[in-house]
Amino acid sequence: MGTNEQWDSLPDMAAFACVVEAGSFSAAARRLGITPSAVSRQVARLETRLQVRLLERTTRKLRLTEAGAIAHARCQDLLAAAREVLALGDADGALPRGLLRVSLPKAFARQVVHPLVPAFLRAHPAVDLQLVVTDRTVDLYQEAIDLAIRITDAPPPGLAGRPLMPVRHLACASPQYLAEHGRPAHPRELAAHSCLYLGEDERDRRWRFRRGGEEVAVKVRGRYVANHSEIRLEGALAHLGIASLPEFAARRALAAGELEVVLEEWEHLTGYAGTAWLLYPPNRLPPAKLRAFIDYLVAALARGAG
Repeated sequence: MGTNEQWDSLPDMAAFACVVEAGSFSAAARRLGITPSAVSRQVARLETRLQVRLLERTTRKLRLTEAGAIAHARCQDLLAAAREVLALGDADGALPRGLLRVSLPKAFARQVVHPLVPAFLRAHPAVDLQLVVTDRTVDLYQEAIDLAIRITDAPPPGLAGRPLMPVRHLACASPQYLAEHGRPAHPRELAAHSCLYLGEDERDRRWRFRRGGEEVAVKVRGRYVANHSEIRLEGALAHLGIASLPEFAARRALAAGELEVVLEEWEHLTGYAGTAWLLYPPNRLPPAKLRAFIDYLVAALARGAG
């Protein structure tokens, strides 16, 4: 393939990568702002130049061939390099600007990040911010996410990362509930209490605790179950039982004496506990808008603003 053909193939490679990421020619066409037939012609032209079939086309979905999977990985590298080149315009000293898309879990978004957003937008008037609030794990490349906040003890490989803050879970109840029903002295005693738990999975009823080398699991029950921490918080404040809550959700109520931690000497183990990590594509020159938001979150939470 000559030099001119190589340059001419770059848009076709980008279109092919977009088709794979979008899942269809029509979805890719909407992203690229062209017609599905034009996208199809670009992919066909690339296949002709490579003399291999990249996609198996059916009436319902597309499937990468073996050669297509290899080509897609190389095209992703190409697009990552293009992003790095474009990021040169955001070199140190440049004004943070443009749309920043951030994915983060629901409770963390509402109770930790959202209260900090107004001050960030006032400080950076050229930046627009979109929060993609979801508890599922997003693909930063396929969904065009600039930054993901995930609560985990094992950040995934292939992404740049920075720890933001520890996330602990607590078992909390109101003083009135504890006065009426007693304070559990051991995790096993929770089985006799009304507990407010997540309820998305049967495993959510098995609360786990650890103290030193001892680990205990207890199956809890309760009359009120909710998969939102703010609702469980309000249930605890209404004296409905002992709630499993992230510390950031319970912090204000604990400081005001409206809630108390039970089993304080035990570590409450949940899948939602660990460290909140800031994760982003490993560009050597992250855009100024991304650096500004990361630096702002780290500084604000270090001051205790969260």
